[in-house]
Amino acid sequence: MRVLTPRYRALAEAFPRAKTIARPHWLGGELPTCAIRSAKTEDGLRLWMVDYPPYFERSGANPYLHPDGHDWPDNPLRYALLSRVAAWLATPASTLAWRPHVLHCNDWQSALSPAYLALLPSPAGGETPCVLSIHNLAFQGSYHRLWLTRLGLPLSAWRFDAVECYGMLSFLKAGIQFGRAITTVSPTYAQEILADDEGKGMGFSGLLRHRSADVRGIINGIDETTWDPGTDPYLSAPFTTYDARSLAKKAKNKRALQIELGLKPTAERPLFGVVSRLTGQKGLDLLATISDQLLELPAQLVVLGSGETTLEAAFKRLAAAHPEHCAVRIGFDEKLAHRIEAGVDCFVMPSRFEPCGLNQMYSQRYGTPPIVRKTGGLADTVVDAANRQEGSGFVFEQTDSAGLLATVKRAAALYQNPRRWKKLQLNGMRRDFSWRAPAASYIQIYKELAARR
Repeated sequence: MRVLTPRYRALAEAFPRAKTIARPHWLGGELPTCAIRSAKTEDGLRLWMVDYPPYFERSGANPYLHPDGHDWPDNPLRYALLSRVAAWLATPASTLAWRPHVLHCNDWQSALSPAYLALLPSPAGGETPCVLSIHNLAFQGSYHRLWLTRLGLPLSAWRFDAVECYGMLSFLKAGIQFGRAITTVSPTYAQEILADDEGKGMGFSGLLRHRSADVRGIINGIDETTWDPGTDPYLSAPFTTYDARSLAKKAKNKRALQIELGLKPTAERPLFGVVSRLTGQKGLDLLATISDQLLELPAQLVVLGSGETTLEAAFKRLAAAHPEHCAVRIGFDEKLAHRIEAGVDCFVMPSRFEPCGLNQMYSQRYGTPPIVRKTGGLADTVVDAANRQEGSGFVFEQTDSAGLLATVKRAAALYQNPRRWKKLQLNGMRRDFSWRAPAASYIQIYKELAARR
């Protein structure tokens, strides 16, 4: 296996001695000659990095955004280069001895690879089949048609059954059109985008239904080493998964978190927590609407995240008005995120749509029943407490504040029943959210495609 990625600044700093193993050139359009550098991660994975400093050694909040918060204007060229190099490696044109049996592309940033393989002349040797994984259909990589030739695509690619999508050049459309297999990150999300449930198809539901025989939903796994309450270095009192007696240590984490955030240390009030982007997609406007009523239950609330300025302001006002029972931290803090998962009693995740979601799985592993809306991966990974044998959290269906408030009240009421609450915690802690089953599903897809190659 090889992982191909841009050589971002952080990777250049992490692997300063990475050796150049190839120099793809004549890639077409305005795509520049670049280098491929090779390095190994600590666990032995071979990493190949597309090295072109003018494109990838940049500052910013993330690889896609200028420091001013807007997309880099040359993102089409940057990620077309990544896609084109991946396609080059998958053909006999590559100067390297290693060639993939299957090319697995993720999201729009690499989704032009199947189009390059299908639309450009290639030396004889057979086509390498592609898998496209859609992590969030909302991000599509759509640009003006004038980019077509600049990216080295032929004029014949401007068709409804190629890269054209509602008058735009869409990277993601190209991947959906030409990928041999299409995966999403949960079975329910796959159903939602095919049916265009509540508009979740984002304009692609017709094409996805056309390709429905090749669409599969595979739930993501979590990193069980990083998210292990028994060995987590960020916790004041690590506690063993599956062990009922260790839940007393979880109570210590709650008290430590309350003290750290300036909340009144109390065991009687349930402590609700959020670690998220503060956006409408995540349903945090619903939480902001009912936050006063939540605190009156009585309960406490801690919020960590950043996003829409109106939501940031609303939660900061709440914390200022109720300093003993509400704490808000704007920004991202990995260590605090771990302590919140371990210290709160309930994790709130009322997303309007959620392709997979990871925090609801972290929460259950940390004995923290999540409150989620029945959508996407949340529906696939949380069993409602009404199921007394297998319940691990709280699930509601309505996309409104009333539905969330009713569920919060239900959780607060059950919190007062220690025996039932402990059962809920242990059910979540004993569930398998590892990569073992998802990995087996992906390997099966690879074998099927390789056999037809």
